[in-house]
Amino acid sequence: MTGWRILPRLALAVAIAGAAIWLALNQDSLDPARIESSIRDLGPWGPVGHVVLFAVGTVLFLPGAVFGLAGGLLFGPLWGTILNLIGATLGAIAAFLVGRYLAGDWVRRRAGPRLERLVAGVEAEGWRFVAFVRLVPLFPFNLSNYAFGLTRISLTHYVLATLVCMLPGTLAFTWLGHAGREAAAGNSTAIRYALIALALLAAIAFLPRLMRRLRGREETRWIEVDELANRLEASDIAVIDVRGPDEFIGPLGHIAIASSMPIGALPQRLTEIKALKDKPVILVCGTDKRSASAAALLLGAGFRDVRVLHGGMEQWNRSGLPVNDRAAVGPA
Repeated sequence: MTGWRILPRLALAVAIAGAAIWLALNQDSLDPARIESSIRDLGPWGPVGHVVLFAVGTVLFLPGAVFGLAGGLLFGPLWGTILNLIGATLGAIAAFLVGRYLAGDWVRRRAGPRLERLVAGVEAEGWRFVAFVRLVPLFPFNLSNYAFGLTRISLTHYVLATLVCMLPGTLAFTWLGHAGREAAAGNSTAIRYALIALALLAAIAFLPRLMRRLRGREETRWIEVDELANRLEASDIAVIDVRGPDEFIGPLGHIAIASSMPIGALPQRLTEIKALKDKPVILVCGTDKRSASAAALLLGAGFRDVRVLHGGMEQWNRSGLPVNDRAAVGPA
């Protein structure tokens, strides 16, 4: 029975090895634009060829934008979108399976510290985190396909979230490729197609900020300075100051029991603070903007009881509460 289980992995390994040998012997043929231009000669097999090349390109870290534009140019906005989406999804599935069954160590080395954040996000939110990453490009697309294979998400949930949430970007690049074809043919509707594509790309560009705001509004929990001051004597909370080191000992000072962990370093220090998961975590910054962003990061990494000090150290100082290491400030 065990032998039967390893057959799919063995077949996949043989296929990857064969592809690697072929690519080593045909490196001069790996220009995506040149490859796509030859698809016109395939006749009825052209759509199949485009899908296969898109999938292979995704596995080999070739830029998907090139294939997306070519799909719109060759097959129009409707069929181009469908074919692009199928090709990108098949490539994402192949990379996922390689990461899960064949190349886990290589993916860990390639992804580095980003892998831990991705794994933590999937552990906390499952398919919703995959959908979020597809909509908001926190991780490089081609690399994230491999990295998701190292998480515990099921293949079904991964495929569905990938297929649905890649649609906006796929549609935008396909329409832009179609606009290029119409412009080359002297069609006056090319401007309209280009505007549609650019509007979609603009919407995608603003999507990360919108998603962060929506997630922040839904998930941020606040704590007032008086409540935190009353809890400082207890040993059941952890206070993390996400300002820079210079601010930590700057004019506003810091709360006595606070640990200094600048927000830019939090993704690399998730392992270090995993021991705090059993304690309520209070995040502090100068006001509360950076700490709110840090709260979203920790919540995505699996922390359940995370709060943000409302008003931050500015409000703490206005309330006359004690601080440590406040630098001397000259007269105004």
